[in-house]
Amino acid sequence: MAIRPIICIPDPRLRLVSEPVAAIDDEVRALMDDMLATMYEAPGIGLAAIQIAVPRRVVVMDVAGKDDPPAPMVFVNPEITWSSEETNVHEEGCLSIPDYYEEVTRPAKVRARFLDRDGKQREIEADGLLATCLQHEIDHLNGVLFIDHLSRLKRERAIKRFTKAAAMRGEEGM
Repeated sequence: MAIRPIICIPDPRLRLVSEPVAAIDDEVRALMDDMLATMYEAPGIGLAAIQIAVPRRVVVMDVAGKDDPPAPMVFVNPEITWSSEETNVHEEGCLSIPDYYEEVTRPAKVRARFLDRDGKQREIEADGLLATCLQHEIDHLNGVLFIDHLSRLKRERAIKRFTKAAAMRGEEGM
């Protein structure tokens, strides 16, 4: 397992739509392991492959509480098949938008279909933090960031802040 660098806004790769995974093989499982190691090291509770510059439809998550044992989950080619009319507001952050948090309104419950680590078709019904995290990470696979769910003013402020920081680090040509 390797810790991989996480790309941050304004990197344009974060806006790419990730490609479906055709088959789950040792290479994809190694990617999942690297993603989990990277997510835990960051630390975070979710990571999409595009956040480590791999445009494939792979997500890892662990929403276990601090005092609970780790409960890693992997989702390959995840898609939301149903979402509730009821909404929840959660404060969200993102490893690709470090140290920036805002409240986001999303469906309170979702159902998703995906492939597991062994390539078996699965379905999950999620609510609370799991539902929020799943929606957040699937958004990444579609080139959508959580700041896209904010008002235009808040989104523009966040992008400006990170673009300026990247320019100061000499990364404006990304």
